[in-house]
Amino acid sequence: MTSPLGIQRYRHIVVLTGAGISVASGLRPYRGPGGLWLEAGVAALATPQALAERPADVWRLFGPLRALAKGAQPNAGHAALAAAEARLTDAEFTIITQNIDGLHQRAGSRNVIELHGSAFRTRCSDAACELKPFDDHDAHAESVPPCPRCSSVLRPDVVLFDEALPGGAEWHAKRALRDCDLFLAVGTSGTVSPASNFVRAAEFALARTVLVNLEPMKPRHPAFDEEYLGRAEELLPVLLA
Repeated sequence: MTSPLGIQRYRHIVVLTGAGISVASGLRPYRGPGGLWLEAGVAALATPQALAERPADVWRLFGPLRALAKGAQPNAGHAALAAAEARLTDAEFTIITQNIDGLHQRAGSRNVIELHGSAFRTRCSDAACELKPFDDHDAHAESVPPCPRCSSVLRPDVVLFDEALPGGAEWHAKRALRDCDLFLAVGTSGTVSPASNFVRAAEFALARTVLVNLEPMKPRHPAFDEEYLGRAEELLPVLLA
């Protein structure tokens, strides 16, 4: 079966994914219908100020998200991307994800850039501390964990509002976009910078640009050549074939 997108013709494919691709796995989106940030006061907890003043409340937000992500399973959308990467052995296939749920890796995707960090890592809140981020699946529901090196508060290794992206992740993302010839944005609102500007970078590289989303982007982004509307878990297996 031939891919409707003809992905076998491309050699540098970049896929940007947002929370919409994980909805079918039972995880809530952030800004779409039923979005987490639409609940009163929730978005205010995902900030450096809240981490400094109310670290226990920050863990009460991200601890349950960690537990939910741990219990979730990759869906057909994740599987279709992993299968395409495995099949296209002559192409560079990069997933840049805004998600922190780790579902791409669990589906089998190998080249994944976690733009906003991971729900399953913890690090020290003191930037001067030499403790490296480490794997951690504990929800820390009872108390705020202290750093074993400096006794500062430990925090989820995720990007909070108004924080800079991890330098390595941003560098690798920009490098992939510089060379890409096919760019897909899947399940993302297209409103969070800098990811919202990635399609511009792809357009500048003369890549074909495709949006796959449940709802149309309003207003429609002029840098996208094509738009496919529907559920990612239904569209991606067909589009990637």
